Amino acid sequence: MKRSNSTLKAILDVILHDNPSTQDEIAEKLGLTRRYVTKLLQPLVKRGVVRRAYILDLKKFDEFSEMFDEEKTSREYAGAYLIKDMLKNMVEHVCKQFDMSFESFVNYNDEMANKALEMDYISNNMHEKVRSSVDTVISINPYSEFSKTMVFSEVAYDLERIADHTCHIANFVLNGCYEVDPEMLEVLNSMYLTSRKMVKYSMQGFLNEELDLKEKVMDYEEKIHELQKKALNNIAIQMAEDDVMDKDRSTYYLTLSRVVKAFERIGDISVEIIDTAGEFYRNIPRTTTPERFRRRSLE
Repeated sequence: MKRSNSTLKAILDVILHDNPSTQDEIAEKLGLTRRYVTKLLQPLVKRGVVRRAYILDLKKFDEFSEMFDEEKTSREYAGAYLIKDMLKNMVEHVCKQFDMSFESFVNYNDEMANKALEMDYISNNMHEKVRSSVDTVISINPYSEFSKTMVFSEVAYDLERIADHTCHIANFVLNGCYEVDPEMLEVLNSMYLTSRKMVKYSMQGFLNEELDLKEKVMDYEEKIHELQKKALNNIAIQMAEDDVMDKDRSTYYLTLSRVVKAFERIGDISVEIIDTAGEFYRNIPRTTTPERFRRRSLE
């Protein structure tokens, strides 16, 4: 049953994203037989959830959401299941890119760094796919409740920004010139673990309406900025004590500072995501002031 549901999700994703004209197009796109596509779509066609040629009636699709064993949140509506599934896949991929980037940093491994940078192309494509699917949802069903669908594009964009910041970590390996000393590496490892948890909990909060996770995200946010100050202080001390400040050393300190900033920005974006969840599910307005400026005003 789960395998069939997974295949049906893939079929519905093709309909939503690619607007196929025939079942043959769907079958060819997914490497399935036309007969199998017909079998899975037949119940939805009979109920008018899928209309020829081939369009999803997302209002009627809402009736079938239970087939995917998904818990319906308070602000869930038709079509959200398919786009949320894209976001789940996207955050998994972005986190793998993050892990690969930092692993290349720890091991000072050019090959791993290049693989992490290659993964960024997929992250960009996944963002574009979510954005395109959201546009399709709104164009097919321009009802007032679908205005909130735009939030999915915002979150996908946030994930793309996180992926972009992980590229600074991988780029250090390719441009940094020197390995990092153990003391500094320990601080950066703590920044990595903290910001990685922030991404995990903020997306968990958004996807599952677990808004109580905001408190945990904010605790980690405070920690990440304490670690940032410690890391930047270490860099300042090293620069002051460095007897040789040539071009290579300057590049090293510059790219290392970018790595520190990358962790900080990943944390800030995670706070933006959990704030978005509050607005999406509970209509809690998001502040227009970026988190980093709010924090400075309190210091």
